[in-house]
Amino acid sequence: MIFKDRRDAGRMLAEHLMGYRHNSIILAIPRGGVPVGYEVSRRLGVPLDLIIPRKLPIPSDPEAGFGAVAPDGTVVLNERLVAYLGLSVKDIERIVAEVLKEVRRRIREYRGDRPLPDLKGKNVIIVDDGLASGYTMIAAVRAVRKERPRRVIVAVPCSPETSVERLEKEADEVICLRVQRYGPFAVASHYESFPDLSDEEVKGLLSNVGDLNC
Repeated sequence: MIFKDRRDAGRMLAEHLMGYRHNSIILAIPRGGVPVGYEVSRRLGVPLDLIIPRKLPIPSDPEAGFGAVAPDGTVVLNERLVAYLGLSVKDIERIVAEVLKEVRRRIREYRGDRPLPDLKGKNVIIVDDGLASGYTMIAAVRAVRKERPRRVIVAVPCSPETSVERLEKEADEVICLRVQRYGPFAVASHYESFPDLSDEEVKGLLSNVGDLNC
């Protein structure tokens, strides 16, 4: 299954989430998850908001990660990879602090002074444009769990099977349209068009759905 673009993937994903049209909220992971979440929000008629976890980059290979951190400081580590890399507690703490600076910047950029949504008792659907290792999504799920939602649902267009299996241990439900069972995985390979998104494009989509907490 190849998606035309992120919004196309969101429209297809929404068809599998129609059972969550009541007492639900979409939390999209920026940047790529926002166009996906935008279409899901429109079709389900439920609010769209953000959650902003970030991967913890490997010092020698910043494009790869050894875990992730959520805005509230929830940290998830790939313990096996951390041991292989020989990262110390101080190394990890330093990287977490640096990544949290970017997380806070994005929160200010995208949310301004809007209050955070109340998640207690709600069906919280966390959306991204795809999973890689899944650790960033795990950080998001664990952070959301602290807010006592009714259910936590992970919804993504594509993922390797191993990451789906990781998330099934964390979320109440995982919905993935394209599960790749073998071979190297890249989210971009499942899209015809997969451009980088700017902060302005993200804010434009959010403004189109009105008040984030309506």
